[in-house]
Order: sequence, then structure tokens, then C-alpha cells
Amino acid sequence: MDPGSSGYKDYVAGLMAGIAMVITGHPFDTVKVKLQKHNTEARGIKYNNGLHCAARILQTEGVKGLYRGATSSFIGMAFESSLVFGIYSQTKLLLQGGPDGGKPLPRAIVPSAAFGGAIISFILCPSELVKCRMQVQGADSVVPSSSRYSGPLECAVKTVKSEGLTGIFRGGFTTLLRESLGNAVFFSTYEYVRYHLHLRRKGASSESSHLVDVGVGIMSGGLGGIAVSTLVGITTFFMISPLLVSSSALGCSKNYNSDYPREKPYEKSVSHFKIDLWEIRS
Repeated sequence: MDPGSSGYKDYVAGLMAGIAMVITGHPFDTVKVKLQKHNTEARGIKYNNGLHCAARILQTEGVKGLYRGATSSFIGMAFESSLVFGIYSQTKLLLQGGPDGGKPLPRAIVPSAAFGGAIISFILCPSELVKCRMQVQGADSVVPSSSRYSGPLECAVKTVKSEGLTGIFRGGFTTLLRESLGNAVFFSTYEYVRYHLHLRRKGASSESSHLVDVGVGIMSGGLGGIAVSTLVGITTFFMISPLLVSSSALGCSKNYNSDYPREKPYEKSVSHFKIDLWEIRS
């Protein structure tokens, strides 16, 4: 099959993967964002853990509360996932000089994944900022009712009006770093696990081969996600976590000086974010 003729399939597959990711993962992301935001504020309710946070959301807002801000996620993640898979596949094809035919090549995988991550960060940053600002204005939020958004579109428009175009890209540099590094780790793990799993099943019966291929894809993608999560955990321990989480926290801080005049505002530099995180942990 001509590699060029099947290139669109990578974009379509990425689009469907992005939609599935939001459906299954958005509730967990809502809990994460609320834990990051509420447990670092001087005022407002403090959650004991993720289970307590999820139970509180269901009690006060219902299932709808777990999917707060999902509209922007569906749009952002669908395009982001479609682009990152398409760009990665096409760039890798170009760097390795042809379709996959053997052992994964790091010199093609790593730059292709990092390049794809860098490109999609410009789409992901605005959609993620809108998403997390919608997520943190639930029942337990200390954000005044008059300052809350009725929907993601209003959030985006008001952000641009009050903060300019730079406001909608708040935390953009750290998002770029997170996506570039994260995608490089994810796709490297994915390609090597998939390669070795396919080696193990060589010579096996071809019956139900499509079902097995789906299983291989799920296993490879799952382990790739675990690898990225492990990287986040390790870098958190060594205080590099601001590069991975500050984009969310910077984006969630809406007009921080005006809403909380007596509290220390978030600075745009990573160095200030490190100081804030040290204070939180101590």
C-alpha cells in the first residue's frame, strides 16, 4: 500500500482516540485540576484525596460536574490527538526513509514525537486553559459568582478581552515542553513495546489476528501512558514538576491579583513556581 494514500488514516485514528480519551479521562482530569487548585488556595474547601474530591463533586454537582469544561476538551483533544498522530507518523516516515520495516529507530521516533508535541501545544494550551478554568468554578470554588463563566466560549472571549492574546496562551512555554518531552517518551515506549509484542506472536495462528492487534495496541499505548506518568512522578520529586504542571496552574489562575489581592500572585517564570511549590510542600 502506498504510504501517502494511507496517511489520512493516522489523522482519523488520532481524532477518534482523542474523543475516546476525553470520554474516559475527563472525570479524572477534573479531580486532578480541583486538587491542584483548591488544595493550594488559602481559602475554600480542602480535599483529603482524589476519592474525597470525586465524591464531593458527585454530591454537589452530579455526574455533570465531572465533565465540567469537557466541550473545550472534546474540541482541543480531538484536533490535538489527530494532529500529533498524523504529524508523528508522517515525520517518522520521512526521517526513516520509508515505512516501518524493522526495529524502531530512536533517531526517527524521538524527534518526530517531540516535533508533533511542539506543534499541538499551540492548540492544546488555549483549550486546556479554558477547560481548567471551567473545572475550578464548581460548587466549592472561591471564585465570585459574578466572575464565573457560563460556558467555554464566554471563558475564551473574556480571557482575550481582559488579558489579550497572551492570556489565552498563559503557560504556553511549559505546555510546549510538557508535550514535546511527554510525546517523545510515550511514542518511544509505544513503538518498542509494540515491536517486541509483535515479535512474540510471530508464527502464531492468524485467527483473530485483528483482535490480537487491537490488544497489542491497547497494551502498547497503556504502557506508554504509564511511562509518561512515571516521568511526571520522578520529575516531581526532583522539583522539575513546574515544567509539567505549571501550565495548568498558571492557566487556572484567573485575574489572580484582582480576585485575591492579599495573596501572592502567580509569576510567569518557572523559578517563581518552584518557590511556590516548595512553600506548598513544607
